[in-house]
Amino acid sequence: MKSIMVVGTTSHAGKSLITTAICRILSRRGLRVAPFKGQNMALNAYVTANGGEIGYAQAVQAWAAGVAPLVEMNPILLKPQGNMTSQIILKGKAIGTVSATDYYEQYFELGWQTVQECLQYLSTEFDCLVCEGAGSPAEINLKHRDLTNMRVAKHLNAPTLLVVDIDRGGAFAHVVGTLELLDPDERALIKGVVINKFRGQRSILEPGIKWLEARTGIPVVGVVPYLEQVFPAEDSLDLLERKPAKATTELNIAVVRLPRIANFTDFDPLESEPSVTVKYLHPKQDLGYPDAVIIPGTKTTIADLMVLQKSGMAQAIQNYAASGGTVLGICGGFQMLGQTIVDPEGIEGPDGKYPGVNLLPIKTVITGQKIARQRQVTSNYPQAGLPVIGFEIHQGRTRIENPGDQKSCQPLFDDVNLGLVDSCQSVWGTYLHGIFDNGPWRRAWLNRLRQQRGLKSLPTGVANYKEQREQLLDSLANHIEEHLDLTPFI
Repeated sequence: MKSIMVVGTTSHAGKSLITTAICRILSRRGLRVAPFKGQNMALNAYVTANGGEIGYAQAVQAWAAGVAPLVEMNPILLKPQGNMTSQIILKGKAIGTVSATDYYEQYFELGWQTVQECLQYLSTEFDCLVCEGAGSPAEINLKHRDLTNMRVAKHLNAPTLLVVDIDRGGAFAHVVGTLELLDPDERALIKGVVINKFRGQRSILEPGIKWLEARTGIPVVGVVPYLEQVFPAEDSLDLLERKPAKATTELNIAVVRLPRIANFTDFDPLESEPSVTVKYLHPKQDLGYPDAVIIPGTKTTIADLMVLQKSGMAQAIQNYAASGGTVLGICGGFQMLGQTIVDPEGIEGPDGKYPGVNLLPIKTVITGQKIARQRQVTSNYPQAGLPVIGFEIHQGRTRIENPGDQKSCQPLFDDVNLGLVDSCQSVWGTYLHGIFDNGPWRRAWLNRLRQQRGLKSLPTGVANYKEQREQLLDSLANHIEEHLDLTPFI
């Protein structure tokens, strides 16, 4: 099986985008391609057809390759949840929660065995593997336990691309320093350097390229200009780097940037709407009066709920809703909108009962059993009969607290356990990730906001977001292919 490894001098160098683009480029050349990332640490996750969790970036890379996402494409997913601990997802299933120290001591052998098994499986199903590293391959304190970077490259004997972000400065030092810290057999696999996020004239950069090639003996196979388009991000740090690209819009939607925000890829379809601005607000920022407020998913619902309450954001959202504002909670955000959250087993911390934002008459009990599955349902609101697809990832069961409250809200879908909306259609809550990917449902929901502003409704007969995503992936591949020479690798 052919393979390519993509590593970076630092985090956020652009490894995921380069990997995604290569998957699409090679797929267009007729190869059956699979992405691979041995170990990923992220709170943006996707649920495969068999109910397994993987990093959302690997799902996007699979779509770029034109294949269905598989748990083997991301054997190990670590989901940070505070206090220096992470939940371990092994081949799609949660197997425990450990500290960083215990993880390296207790799970390395099992992890490497699983990585090798998944690589073997993929080798029987695909022509080519495009592997992505994590962080830097030259973290000398972690290399002996690194399951993601050069250990995988050596196992596959994969020609490796080293990506550096020149926009941050220090690119030449990053490349030389990274190469100096690699072992000789690791360095021998580095077949090309990609200078990413370049702004300016290539001619000014050329002397530096010649020096770097002479110094390292490794060719610079790509100088990729800075790409302004927003693609799915791996972690919440990327949100800090997003700059508003729209001068004026008709709707403003605020997403609360929870400390442990998860699956904020849910909002990429909203950001793709020309008439919508999505703004991420820190809990201590002024809420103002946007057209809608969204409380997103979170890895630790109770801890982030307490942040909302202590910061005053919970009260601000209550006041906003009381004045007629629209509030939507997704997954953990849905749980927060209720009256109480109970954690009898102490799964998220000290066991106990915690008051919610109290906008929906529901009670959530946190349980040890995680629900992770794809869903296909039919909507009741804001427009009846719309087919809606998405996926669930949550540890909690949510029910209406008192029978007398049944009439105060209605099921959002034909599955009554998947979401609720109040009688005024002002407060919405759902467990369904990817809800805005559904074009007709998204437009129907946005049209309610537009009607409140006296704006003309948008057409609802639009395609689902996956078609826009396909166009973005083609655009990304075209952009990278124009500036990257893959000849030494394929």
